[in-house]
Order: sequence, then structure tokens, then C-alpha cells
Amino acid sequence: MTQADVIAAFVDRDFPRETEFLAELVRVPSDNPPGDCAAHAKRARQLLDRLGLAVETHEVPRAAVEAAGMKSVTNLIVRHRFGDGLVVALNAHGDVVPPGLGWRLDPYGAVIEDGAHGPVMYGRGVAVSKSDFASYTWALLALKAAAVQGGKLGGTLELHFTYDEEAGGIVGPKWLLDQGLVRPDAVIAAGFSYSVVTAHNGCLHLEVTVTGKQAHAAMPEAGVDALEATNAILAALYAHRATLPRIRSGTAGIVSPTLNVGLIKGGINTNVVPDQVVFRIDRRVIPEENPAEVEAELRELIATSARHNLQIKVAVRQLLSAAPLRPQPGTDRIVAAIQRRAKQILGVDAPVTGVPLYTDARHYAAAGIPIVLYGAGPRSIREANAHDANENLRLDDLRAATKIVALAVRFVRGRARSCLTRQSRCTAVAAVGLRQRSPFSFSLRSSTTFHTNGGKMCAPRRAH
Repeated sequence: MTQADVIAAFVDRDFPRETEFLAELVRVPSDNPPGDCAAHAKRARQLLDRLGLAVETHEVPRAAVEAAGMKSVTNLIVRHRFGDGLVVALNAHGDVVPPGLGWRLDPYGAVIEDGAHGPVMYGRGVAVSKSDFASYTWALLALKAAAVQGGKLGGTLELHFTYDEEAGGIVGPKWLLDQGLVRPDAVIAAGFSYSVVTAHNGCLHLEVTVTGKQAHAAMPEAGVDALEATNAILAALYAHRATLPRIRSGTAGIVSPTLNVGLIKGGINTNVVPDQVVFRIDRRVIPEENPAEVEAELRELIATSARHNLQIKVAVRQLLSAAPLRPQPGTDRIVAAIQRRAKQILGVDAPVTGVPLYTDARHYAAAGIPIVLYGAGPRSIREANAHDANENLRLDDLRAATKIVALAVRFVRGRARSCLTRQSRCTAVAAVGLRQRSPFSFSLRSSTTFHTNGGKMCAPRRAH
């Protein structure tokens, strides 16, 4: 029996437990907003503890959580060292958007029904991305089972289960990286089973406040109409939006930038000249664009369209600037490992693509870490009803993704170069420049290296 056979057999044999694990996670609400996710993290830790995994809990300080617009965040880390080699992390988020209206079944019920393609589980977060809490956990368990039966594995596998993706990832992956709690050499983050995502859009959120002066509606000339001024700004924005389809992305799966005004409020009463209007803009930034330039262009457009009335005051505040995800050096090696196994398990090619949304995967990329999005799910967000009523997951896709991820990362046995520093002997771990030995076994080369000492990151040093 080959190591691959052992892994596949374990996943098949243990799949009822994996399914129930996912159901337990779906049954605990973790809506964001409001972003009070500590209870879900507590339940997830209990379930992981029962599986014999050592779980680290990292509670984010309240001030940082509130700055992110949330109430509580506890991130979870599981680390398992198989031997010498690189650290690969599997990252999924446990926070989900609120269920909203239109559900046929209880959004927290984790109900399973028979569908055209086998059993299907329904529930908020079942596809995005509590499913990958399950697939990644059982990938690790399958690898541990293979090791027990004599399989030679190297490196370390980490699970990063975070709770603020819907709010931007600042107190999730970025916080873990900034605190020095994690520094993997490669990452697979939550995704779907039939493609490998290496790029996604960025996102800019701006809040525009237009201030005038209130007056009685019977004497509007005594006031300064903030809504009238807002109308001119919105007209300019919508005219600008009509030009965006002319900008075309060269990334598969991504077409053009988009602009949406998704929230607006203002006024005092029907019989009062509105003194203030506040609205928010969502501008998606394709990988070829520069987010700073996009923001500067919008600010100039808003300022120009408001100049016709010198009594109006306009303030623009940035709420979010999420950079696009672009492939990092070494990403192709992760892709190759996943595609090889996806072809074997699913019987179809898993193409490399981009997606028009944005994720917290960008924080790993910003740290120079190769990352792709791959996990349990159908061919598209729409097929899963992600962020929609009746979100669902085909359980056969969960089973397949678990096997594919486990088989892709089982070759984590690359040996990093050791070097001497003045303080201690460190292991040089490059964040970029991966050279392949086997589908997921790398030697490293780069002009800049990161140094580890006892599992902790030391300061970056020049390669030598």
C-alpha cells in the first residue's frame, strides 16, 4: 500500500467524523458583523483538542479588535513537525457574513440533503470557509496517520484558523505575522476544488461626508443643500464608472475594475434642508493597477465635482485599502503539486485563475510568502451560494479536497541551508525563490533570507 493509498483510505474511513466536525462548526454562529467570534473559536478549539491536536489560542487585544470594527477575535494555530524541512501553513477563516433573508433551511442547521451530485450540506459558512477548517484538519490527520504507518515525511504543517477575513484580515493573518507568531515558507488558503487561485482583486473603501447647512424647507435659500451637492458628486462617480470596462485585466478570471456606491445616509427630516450626507464607495482594484493611484484619482474626481459650491465641505476618509494578490516567486511550485493531485482525484484539470473578490491571503503575499487559494468547494462562488441564501457544499468536494491537499503537502521535506550568526546557529529560510526538488519539496535561494532559531524568526539578513 503506497503512502498515497494510506492517506486516501484514511480520509474515506474517517469521513463521517470530518462531516460531523464541519456540521458542529456551522451550528455555532460567527457572523461578522458584528464580529463577536470568540465563542466559535472556543468551540473549534474543543473539537481540535478532541482530535488530539495541540492548539494554540491567540486572543487579539481589544483595542486592535475594535479598531477593525469587531468585538472579539481569537486566532488558533496548530503546528505539527514531521521532521526537518520547510513550514507550510493551511489558512482558513471562521468568521462569516450574516445569513440574511431567503433561506429555505436553517442557516445554522448544517442540514444534509441528497442532491444531483450526492449529499449536500447547507449552512452559513459551510463553503466559505468553515469547510476548510475541516479539509485542512483532516489533511493533517491523514498525514499523521501515514507517518504512523512508516511514511517518511519532512517539514512542519501548520493550521492557521483566523476570524476576521470578512473585516479585512488585519487582526487575523496580518496580526499573526506582525506578532512573529507565524512565518511559514508557503501557504494554501481557503478556496474551491476545481481551480487554483493565484491572484485576486484589491479593494478600496472610501467614506465621503458632504456637509452643508440645514434650513426650513419653506426657505431652502437659507440653507446649503448637502444632498444636492452629493448628487453632483454621485453623477461624476457614475460617469467615471461607465469608463472602467475599458480597462482590461490580463489575469484569467478577472475582467475589469468596478465601482459601487453601496451605502448612503443623510438628512434630518422631510421638511428640513439636508445638512449632511454620508456615502461609501467600493472600488475593486485589478492586479495591474496601483491602489494609491486609484485612490488619488477618486479623491480628485470627488473634489472637482464639489467645487461648484464653495459653501459645501467635503471630507474623504479611507476605510480600507486591500492590495491585489499577485503571484509570488515559488507560487508555481505549489500550483503544480495541487494540480497533479487534483487531476488524479477529480479526473479534471484544475486551471490557474484569478478571482474578482479580495481575501486575507494578500497579507501572506505582502510578507513575501508564496500563497495560493485552494480548498473544498464547487467551481464558483455562485454555485456554492457563498454570501447568499442557501449556501451549500457538496460533501464529495469536501472529501476530494481533503485528499488533494494532504497529498500535495506530503512532500514537505526540503532542507533549508544552515548558517552561523554571531548570536546562534540559525536556519536560513527564504521567503522567495523556491527551487523544486519534488512537487512540494524545495531548496531555497534568494538574495535576502529570513533566519529561524528555535522556531522564532530572527531579523532578516543578507544571504551568505
